[in-house]
Amino acid sequence: MEDDQQRHAKGEGPLQLSAIYDSALPEVYHYLRARCGSTAVAEELTSATFVQAALTASNKTTSNASASELCVPWLITVARHKLIDHWRHQAVVERGMAVIEQEVSEFADPWTEVLDRERASQVLAAIPPHYRGVLTLRYLDDLSVPACAELLGRSVHATESLLVRARQAFRSAYEATGGRNE
Repeated sequence: MEDDQQRHAKGEGPLQLSAIYDSALPEVYHYLRARCGSTAVAEELTSATFVQAALTASNKTTSNASASELCVPWLITVARHKLIDHWRHQAVVERGMAVIEQEVSEFADPWTEVLDRERASQVLAAIPPHYRGVLTLRYLDDLSVPACAELLGRSVHATESLLVRARQAFRSAYEATGGRNE
C-alpha cells in the first residue's frame, strides 16, 4: 500500500494520467475525429483510449513497472489501435450485412408483401396448431430456424420441412378465403 502511495506521489500511474488528461484529451479527440469522420465515433474511441490508458496506469502501479509511457504520443498510439479495431469491426459488420442482403434478395417471396393483416390473422388461427406454432415462431417472433427447432424439439431439417408445409397450408387457406398475391 505504501509503495502505491509513493508512486502516486511521484506522479506515476493514475495520477500521471490525470495530470496529462486535460492536455491530451483534445489532441486524442482531434486525431480520431480527423480520421474517422464522425463525432460520435471519435468520442467513443477517445473514451475507449482513456479507459485503456487508465487500465494500463492502474496495472503499472501494481506491477512495480514504470508508467513513463503515459504521455500524449503513447495515447495517440493507443487511439490509432482503437481506430484500427473500429475499422476492422465495421468491415466485418458490412460484410455480414452484404451477405444477409444477398440472401434476402435471393429468397425474397413477393407474395408476403400483399397480405391483408386481418385475413392473415384469421387464416393463421384456422390452420393446424403445429403449422400455426412454427409460423408464429419464425415470422411473428422473428426467430431463426435453429431457434424454432430448439423450441419445438425438432431437428433443423425437420423444422425447415415443417415450415415449407406450413407456408403452403397458409397460402392455400389464405387464397381460399379470397386473398390473392396480386
